[in-house]
Parts: sequence; structure tokens; C-alpha cells
Amino acid sequence: MSTTKKRKLRHQESSSMWNSKKKSSSSSSSSRKPTIDEAAAEKIFADIADDDDPTVAGMEGICTLCEEQLGIDPLEDIRVLVLLWKLGSKEKPAQITKDEWMSGCQKMQVDSVAKLKDLLPSLDTGFLDQTEFKDFYKFCFQFNRQGTHRTLDKEMVVALMKMVLQGRISTDRLDTFCTFVETQTSYTRITLDQWTSFLDFCYECEDLSTYDESNSAWPVLIDEYVEYMEEQPKQKK
Repeated sequence: MSTTKKRKLRHQESSSMWNSKKKSSSSSSSSRKPTIDEAAAEKIFADIADDDDPTVAGMEGICTLCEEQLGIDPLEDIRVLVLLWKLGSKEKPAQITKDEWMSGCQKMQVDSVAKLKDLLPSLDTGFLDQTEFKDFYKFCFQFNRQGTHRTLDKEMVVALMKMVLQGRISTDRLDTFCTFVETQTSYTRITLDQWTSFLDFCYECEDLSTYDESNSAWPVLIDEYVEYMEEQPKQKK
């Protein structure tokens, strides 16, 4: 091989290695998450944390954050639940831990009350696709459990459904199911399976005339709701 060809080859190899390093460095830089002011995020959490446990913020602190700093109703505004879901609250019902808060703030890139306020419009459930909404819907049940209870009393279920499912399923389906649950004496508490199954049922069976109980794999609660709906026209006669 001539000296000129060897020089060209070395130049090409050197150039290739340099470009490869530049691409690798660029890729690494672009994949690195922007950082937040962790001290500022920790300060927000410290202000709402429980007095007897600074690693946890319960409903009292969450309500304080919502009412006094974000200007939203913690008991009526669905965006409160969406925010807690996105922050990653899941260890125990009705609270968020400091680790969950810090991890969620990093993921959502928020470290001030102003940035949390800026997030509010994006927390509308209309921005969630069906898969995201099903996960959020399950979270709503889990977050509102009390202590070690694995079920919710039906009054809580009805109130939650009216807040969470408004606009996601037909108004008639939502209203009639809530009325059904309220009037059933055999049900005082609702399980997670019954809760999640109702949403799946709404997605899969929009027309009750197509419902086949003999091939149904739904919880008995759903079967009884369909029977209840079938009886309504007869009672009006």
C-alpha cells in the first residue's frame, strides 16, 4: 500500500472515531434529565408534611397546598387526584411520601408553587388516553381507601364516580348506576374489582340489549345492574 493511501486511511479512521465520539456525547447529553431545585421542592413538601412524621404529607397538608397555594378545592376538583397520581402517590392511601414527592417533582420538572399552578390546565382528565385513564381510575379507588380497608363504602363510591367519570362515560349510564348502587341494601361497600369492572363494562357494553348474562364474566354487581335496568321500563308502565 502506498504512503498516500495509508495517510488517507488513517485520516478516515480518525475522522470516523471522532464523529462516533461526538454522536455518543450528544446522545448522552440529550438523554440526561434536566435538574430541578431540589431544596425548593423539599421546602414545599416540608410546609405540608405531617407534624409527627416529616416524611409524609397527609390529607391535611395536601388540602393546605391546594386551598392556600394552588387555589383549587381539594374535595371537588378532580385535578388534585390527577396531580397526586402523576406525582406517584401509591405507598399508602390518602397521603404522599417525601420520596414520592421528590421523584414526582423531578419527573414533572416542578420545584415551585408557580410551576405547580402552571401545570393545572394540563391535569384535566380529558388529556388522558384510555389506558392512562384506566390506571388513574384505579388509583382513585386506592387513594381513597381508609387505613387497612380494601373496600370503599358506597356513598364514597357514588361521590367519586360522579367526579371521576363525568364526561368519560355516558351521563345516563353514570346516573343510573349511581342510583342503583345507592338503592341496593345488599351492597354497603364496593371492592376494587367491582370498581374497575364497571369502567371496563362501560367501554365494552355500550348497548345493554347486547348483554348476555349466561356468558358473562363480570362481577355479580354488574349482572344485577343490568337486571335493574331491564326492570325500569316495566315499573314505569
